[in-house]
Amino acid sequence: MSRDAPRPFIHVVAAAVIDSSGRVLIAQRPPGKHMAGGWEFPGGKLEPGEERLAGLARELREELGIAIAPERSRPLIRVRHSYPSREVLLDIWVIRNYSGEPRGLDGQALRWCTQDELATVQLLPADGPIVAALRLPERLTQISSTAYSIVEPGGLRGTAASEHAGHPLPLSGVFCAGALEAAAAVAAGAQFLVLRRKLRPNEVAELCRSVSVPTYARGLTLAEAWVLGATGTNEIEN
Repeated sequence: MSRDAPRPFIHVVAAAVIDSSGRVLIAQRPPGKHMAGGWEFPGGKLEPGEERLAGLARELREELGIAIAPERSRPLIRVRHSYPSREVLLDIWVIRNYSGEPRGLDGQALRWCTQDELATVQLLPADGPIVAALRLPERLTQISSTAYSIVEPGGLRGTAASEHAGHPLPLSGVFCAGALEAAAAVAAGAQFLVLRRKLRPNEVAELCRSVSVPTYARGLTLAEAWVLGATGTNEIEN
């Protein structure tokens, strides 16, 4: 392929399927596919005009034989990655509620991993930010924990590394009041965003569409937040 020729763009929907023990399911790409042998989160390409959750439900049904409830699917993160032959946008969701027992219907190997084991598996290069984002809770009730810390706008000291001496570093989040502060925080290296006040539903949805990192909404239930595209809720006391 010529260096000047645009690379194909592929929009992928995929899931971190989590069982009742908290283990995460990964699948091995079968022979004959791009990057065969690599491990990844199950999913696949969106069809033209297909809505994201409808595509995810179809892919998991075809690939794993499980059924999901779209309204109980948690948006997590969007990751854009450049491979030599293509540009990929990964739309990732967390699936805890599903029916059926996952099976490799395409002949792919499956593996259940703990969070710690995920860090040692040879996942595809695009999947690193997904593993990091999975450490974030659904509800934020404190400003910091072993998994994350949240600062005010302008408080980031550079983009955080993902690991130090074999141990993941806390993810860096930023409080923001709206879309302008959210965009500035992402540009500065924020790994997730926390809305400090309640916004109108359409404002939350628009903000979540405009950024790729996990976002926490204020004044909503989890179900309401997920429908609008937020990964969870900000329940930190002022």
